[in-house]
Amino acid sequence: MAKKDTLEMAATGRRKSSIARVRVTAGSGAITVNGLEVNKYFQTAMQQELLKKPFITAGVEGKFDVFATVKGGGKSGQCGAFVHAVSRVLAGSDEELRDVLKKAGFLTRDARVKERKKPGQPGARKRFQFSKR
Repeated sequence: MAKKDTLEMAATGRRKSSIARVRVTAGSGAITVNGLEVNKYFQTAMQQELLKKPFITAGVEGKFDVFATVKGGGKSGQCGAFVHAVSRVLAGSDEELRDVLKKAGFLTRDARVKERKKPGQPGARKRFQFSKR
């Protein structure tokens, strides 16, 4: 698949219980998440760096505007969902970028979720203290 001529592409990304819907258009590199600037929504430096990684890896930093809607989970899961969605859009736009992003691990959905609590114990793995007598 060669580069698409459309100016607008969309994708959905998931992480934990978070879902990110992303629209990407050709532009100057502005990122908006839930109507806020990306630096106001994701405030930690680590999350801000993670958001830029798919663009840096693909070598297209500052060439696209991103408008995202994220919901569910916490900020960490939402950040991961955003990265997954953006990576899927970039991979769909160019076959060469797909290989680069896949090798970097951005196209794989991280399936790790919180383990459920089991009956008769206080948590997922924790057990009540054993008393011999």
